[in-house]
Amino acid sequence: MDSEEAAVRTLFLLLLTTLLPALAHGQVQVFACEPEWGALTNALAGDRAEVFVATTANQDPHHIEARPSLIAKMRRADLVVCTGAELEVGWLPLLIRRSGNPNVQTDQPGYFEAAMSVPRLNIPETLDRSHGDVHSAGNPHVHLDPHRLLSIARALAERLQQVDPPHQAHYQQRLDDFAQHWQRRIQHWEQQAQALSGLKVVVHHQDWLYLNHWLGLNQVATIEPRPGIPPSAADQKRLLRTLTDQPPDAILIAGYQNPQAARWLAERLQVPLVTLPYTVGGDSHSNGLSELFQRTLHLLLQTRKVAP
Repeated sequence: MDSEEAAVRTLFLLLLTTLLPALAHGQVQVFACEPEWGALTNALAGDRAEVFVATTANQDPHHIEARPSLIAKMRRADLVVCTGAELEVGWLPLLIRRSGNPNVQTDQPGYFEAAMSVPRLNIPETLDRSHGDVHSAGNPHVHLDPHRLLSIARALAERLQQVDPPHQAHYQQRLDDFAQHWQRRIQHWEQQAQALSGLKVVVHHQDWLYLNHWLGLNQVATIEPRPGIPPSAADQKRLLRTLTDQPPDAILIAGYQNPQAARWLAERLQVPLVTLPYTVGGDSHSNGLSELFQRTLHLLLQTRKVAP
């Protein structure tokens, strides 16, 4: 090999090293906003990703402080996986902006919004702040419908392949395995859940819209008078009067929500107050995605006094 050919080869290798992402030689650094997306990313990436989850099941994902430690994690991320649809609008844009990380800006492959990968419910025709904290892109709590979750898994696997192209086959195989397992679980859950169709529920917030839609639950009221607005004493009494003649079968809240208003209503209506895990880690029985759905069904079936 003459010197000119050697120089060309060296230049080619240098360019190749520069153009290929650094993560091709290590793990994909993933910043997941919520536990469900951390769990899904781990399922799809396995040892190809190091996943940091920014929040816990005990935190309201609408209201998170943009701490310096989160900015530091964002600065090192190759991929951000969040709910989107404005769920994290109060803190995620600030983290991205302050991180200065070009790879995770909203127009880059390193930015992934799960909710925008699937059809959303309750997209408002008009926006009016008097209606409360309404999301213009629709209800963002999409992870509680396992069919939508599978669609999101497919979109996320494609994004992982895009940011880590040398390992596309790895992500495809793990997606295939996940999809096969998940479809079996959905079939099993839907057989279990037949007894829940028509169950009348009151919810604290619109967290359960997709769960209700999937299971055929009948949401008859919301404790919040408007999304994101805590109920006043007058709101509570008004709701009690409305429900007294036709009480619900159960009142549903998430573990991160203040139970005071829901407990007050449940005691007066003499109906069960059910604290659902909402996300991975929401209680001691919900340490994975499958466990999250199984536990949720178990708790709901108890209101029907049906063993899962």
